[in-house]
Amino acid sequence: MMIAHVAIWARDLESLKDFYVRWFGATPNARYENRIRGFRSYFLGFGGAGEAASSAGGPGEGLATVRLELMEMPGIAESVPAGQGGDVQHFGLAHIAVKVASREEVVHLTEELRRAGIRVASEPRQTGDGYFESCILDPEGNRVEITA
Repeated sequence: MMIAHVAIWARDLESLKDFYVRWFGATPNARYENRIRGFRSYFLGFGGAGEAASSAGGPGEGLATVRLELMEMPGIAESVPAGQGGDVQHFGLAHIAVKVASREEVVHLTEELRRAGIRVASEPRQTGDGYFESCILDPEGNRVEITA
C-alpha cells in the first residue's frame, strides 16, 4: 500500500499552488474546475519533472511518488466544531513533510524561506523519532516540515 495523495482545502488556490511550485519544485497539472459546485483543484507532483498528475488530475492517475491536491470551494468551514470531527470539511491539515537530501539542505532552505518572509515555526533540530527537521508555515498557515 501507499498514500495516493494528501489534500488541503485552500482559501486562495492560486497563491498556495504558486508557493509549492516556487519553494518545493512541485509540478502542477492543469487546473480542474467543476463550475456547478464551484470546486477547483490542482494536483501537484513531487519527485521529478513532468510527474504531476494526468491532465484531468483524477485519482490514481499521477506518475509522481507523492502528490498534493489543493482544493477550493465555497462553503468550507474555518474550523471543525467540537464533536463533528470528520463530518465537516474544513481548511488545512496537520502537516506535510518534504524530504530533502541532507541536514545542510534543511538548514539552507529554512534560511532561504525566512529571508523571503516565510514564517519559521520551528528551527532545524534533531527529533526524538530520528528526523532532522525544521517547520515553516505556508501562506495559509499549514505546517510544512522540511526533513532529512
